[in-house]
Amino acid sequence: MTDLKDAFEKAVAESKQLPSKPDNETLLSLYSLYKQATEGDINTQNTPGMFDFVAKAKYDAWLKQKGMAGDVAMQLYIDLVATLKGGQS
Repeated sequence: MTDLKDAFEKAVAESKQLPSKPDNETLLSLYSLYKQATEGDINTQNTPGMFDFVAKAKYDAWLKQKGMAGDVAMQLYIDLVATLKGGQS
């Protein structure tokens, strides 16, 4: 798992250096996969406020990852960053 974790950390660094900013849906995917990989399932006790639309979008995106294993989330994150890098070269 060390190789996967190293590749994940590299992908996290690379995601911050993309030539252009991904669309909001892609950013939510990156966020939710990162959170699932690093923290596991979301705490559904702490729901965002009704009018905090950004927090609600992040919450919903992360909630969709519930039950996904951390190593699977890491690999999906790595694959998504690789796609973004490949699509922008």
